[in-house]
Order: sequence, then structure tokens, then C-alpha cells
Amino acid sequence: MLPDKSGNYNIMQKAMRFPENDLEVLKIIQRFAKAKKVKLYLVGGVLRDLLLERQKENLDFDFCLKGSAVSFGKKLARSIKAAFVVLDKEHGACRLVKRIREQLYTFDFTDFRGKDLKSDLLKRDFTINAIAIELEKIFSDKDLIGALIDPCSGSKDLELKLIKLAYSKAFSDDPLRILRAFSFSAQLEFKIDNKALKSAKAEKELLTQVSFERIRDELFKIFSCDNSYVHLASMDKLGILKVLFPQMQKMRGIGKGAYHHLDVWQHTLESVRQLEILIQELKGDLEIQNYLNKVISGTRKRCALLKLGMFLHDIGKPAAMRKEDGKIKFHGHERIGLKMAEEIAKGFKLSNDEIKALRIMVLWHLRPGYLGDFIEPSARAKFRYFRDTAEEALGVLLLSLADQRATLGPLTTRKARLRHEKVCFALMQEYFRKLKEEKKPRLLNGNQLMKKFKLLPSPLIGKLLGAIEEAFGIGSIASKEEAFVLARKLLTKS
Repeated sequence: MLPDKSGNYNIMQKAMRFPENDLEVLKIIQRFAKAKKVKLYLVGGVLRDLLLERQKENLDFDFCLKGSAVSFGKKLARSIKAAFVVLDKEHGACRLVKRIREQLYTFDFTDFRGKDLKSDLLKRDFTINAIAIELEKIFSDKDLIGALIDPCSGSKDLELKLIKLAYSKAFSDDPLRILRAFSFSAQLEFKIDNKALKSAKAEKELLTQVSFERIRDELFKIFSCDNSYVHLASMDKLGILKVLFPQMQKMRGIGKGAYHHLDVWQHTLESVRQLEILIQELKGDLEIQNYLNKVISGTRKRCALLKLGMFLHDIGKPAAMRKEDGKIKFHGHERIGLKMAEEIAKGFKLSNDEIKALRIMVLWHLRPGYLGDFIEPSARAKFRYFRDTAEEALGVLLLSLADQRATLGPLTTRKARLRHEKVCFALMQEYFRKLKEEKKPRLLNGNQLMKKFKLLPSPLIGKLLGAIEEAFGIGSIASKEEAFVLARKLLTKS
């Protein structure tokens, strides 16, 4: 649904109906509930998104009922052959997952959070999520607007594009809702009302009680949006980022110098902003967008992970800071930073693939800048760049461009910036060209080297193979015989 000229939604003037495919699926659940004499209510996100005519990749339906949600869900799962998991046995919550016609559906069932439906809705997080409808009524041919149960006036706040607390203790009852306010604001492009912002600021320390996995999921929702920087800056202003990332506090107030016009912390936030601007500039490049939209783990995409990498790229600077000849320097901050980033990633329970990607981003984020010191980097330098950064080669180039654009100190010249950008964009083209090339087989393997030169297994074999691979990659050797000649020379020198 498009907003009107004032920027708000005329929700109550629009017809509200479920898509036919969803109705077919929900009809199966309603028939089962009727047979079991259970009254089900659809609640929250599905109604909010339907009112906004918002399309989602994943179809999630939240139901609530008077009691025995886990027992009901278990029986339904058996009946429709769906996967089943208990989410919260104490408070009566379970989840069913079922693939229907190539579409994955998620169904959550929870007991009322109170004596009745109204009590339940009044305990929801935000007014826009405190809307319900009796499941049986969605199959009517009539407009569903009149059947909505909306004690918190959530539909009005949807029209106003406003994130508003459903009740005063919403954050203290579940502190994760503080982050959910910002993730909803980012996803829906809604404003968070002042009362909610004041409450978030007052109760931010409660976030230390929330599991890292739940925090991760909300942060990735924010990083998945085009306007992450705006919300990170707002969270920073309220002191929320200080609670989530205490190890980054030391970045404030240091590092402003000849090349940087901002301190390390402000530079970090500005780098995220510049990365988002860059991604928008490249919106029309299908190859780059496909790269950024690749799912790395679960539903988490590379674009969001790249923004996290940008957020963490200078995290090692405070520990690396040294004063030499009257100048502040940060030699080795990338190696310190990769260990810190890895600890954060493991705390968030990121996958091994995500952790590996973050390590590469943080460790090699300076490399394109070094290559940009040359009008044309050497074949050897380019080979080593693509070898070391592997699948993250393009991502590191994007990080480097954003990092450079966020650096506007007096010694940062326009000429150097343009050269850096030219080199980075040329390397991007080379990255995609290499992807299309047929991979060449190795000239030699370790067994052949050991047999030829009567060597025992050792790290030396790996070094020889690496040198041969590099020489082959840059075209200085082209045959097995030349590879043996190179190996002999290297062995003579060692």
C-alpha cells in the first residue's frame, strides 16, 4: 500500500482480504481447530503486513488461543505432517513449519498472555502488533476491517507510521523489544514515538539480560535495510550501542588526525553510511546485487554481514594505538581487530561461513588501499589479493571504497581518492571476469614434489605449492616442467 501525499496510510479506506493461496492453507488449520472445538485468533505481524499490503519472503502466521497451545500445535503438526518445536513450554508457545507448494510456512501458537484475548493484546510489544482477528472470520467475502480486534488503536498508528508501546512495561517485560522498535522502524520506515524512545534510553541496560542470538537477529534485520546508519546513529545517541558493544567504547575520541576528520567511532558510523550510499549507487549492477543478496546462513544475507564487517572494521584501533614521532598510529589494528570481531561473531552464534567472511573483511580491509597507491597494481599483487580474500574479494573492495569516502582529513587528496576508486572498480570487474573463467588444474601436487625431490611431509611442501600456484596464476610459468624448475630454485635458496 502506498502512502498518501502526507506520507501516511489510509488503511481504513482499503479493502482487507487474504490472498487465495494463504486462505487455502489457513482453511486447513481452521477445520482442524473447529473439529477440536478450539477458537483460534490470528494476531500481530500477519495482520499488520496485510493492512500495509507488505510482501514478505517468509510467510509467518501467529495464532493465540485460550490455553493448551503446545498440545494443540503438536496434534495439528501430526495431522498436517509439519515439523514441530516447543518454543516456551512454561508460557505455552510452539512452532510448526510446513512447505506447501514450494512455499515455506511458519505457524506459531501461543496461550493468551492473560485471562482473555484483550488482556493478551494489551501485553504485546507495540500497538501495530496488538491487532487480532478470529480465524473463522477471515473466510468471509466481506472486508475484514470491521472484524479486527484493536484495543490499542494499532491500525491508527499504522496510518500515522508510528512505532508506539502497547503498554508502559513493554520493554522491562522483554528488553529485546528495545531493539525490535528499531528493527521495525528500519523495516517499515516508521518513526518511533518519543515516549518509546525515552523508555528505551531509561531501560537500555536490561539488554544485558537478553541472549546474544536474539540480539543478533534484530541487528541483522536492521543491517538488512537500506537505512541502517540512521538507526545505528539513533541507538548510539540513546546509549544502546554502548550496552551492546562495550568493547567499542574506547573508539570514542581517538584517531582524529591528518587523514581522518572524525574520531574512530564517528568514522565507523560514517563508513556504514557511505557503504549504504555506495550500495544504492550500484543498485543497477545485477552482478553486484546478486553477490550482496546471496544468503550466507539461515536467512542472513551477505549485504547485512558486510555492514556488520564495516561496523567492526576498526575495532582493533584502540588496542593498537601508538604515538611515534608525535603522530598517532595504529599499526597492526586489523590483526587485533579480526580477533575481536571473531569473538563478537562467536558470541552472536554466527555460522562458520559468516565468521570466516568477517575475519577476511576485517583482516584485509586495508589491502585495496595499498593497491590504490599504484596506478596499475602488479599481477602478483592482484593475484595475492584475490587469493587472500577469496569469496569476499568484492565485499572487501566495497568496504575499502566506503572506508576511503569516510576519510576526509587534510592529507586526503582528491587525486589519491580517484586513483583508489579507479583501482577498486577495476578489481571488481576482474573479480567477475575470474568467476567466469574455467578453473585451471594444478600443475603439481604435494606427492609429486616429495617424490621428485625426495622430501618428507612438512610445511615446506605447502610453501612450494603456494609459490608454484602464484607463478602459474600470474603467467610466469605454464607447464609441469617449469613448475619443477621453480621448485628446485626455491629449494636451493632455502
